[in-house]
Amino acid sequence: MSAPLAQRWCDRCGEPADAGAHPACASARALEPPRFCAHCRRRMKVQILPAGWSAVCVEHGELRG
Repeated sequence: MSAPLAQRWCDRCGEPADAGAHPACASARALEPPRFCAHCRRRMKVQILPAGWSAVCVEHGELRG
């Protein structure tokens, strides 16, 4: 079993996660899905579903919310 990957990138704007607090990103994430993979910074394929959303990174797989 591998250890979980550390978040290096903001999943909304794609900038480094440790570059600041990202208050606008945090408030926007309450209403919308992530746009960038937090592990590799790739732009994800996002689909809005009636019961939530799904976001897929080609390297790290799918997230659902």
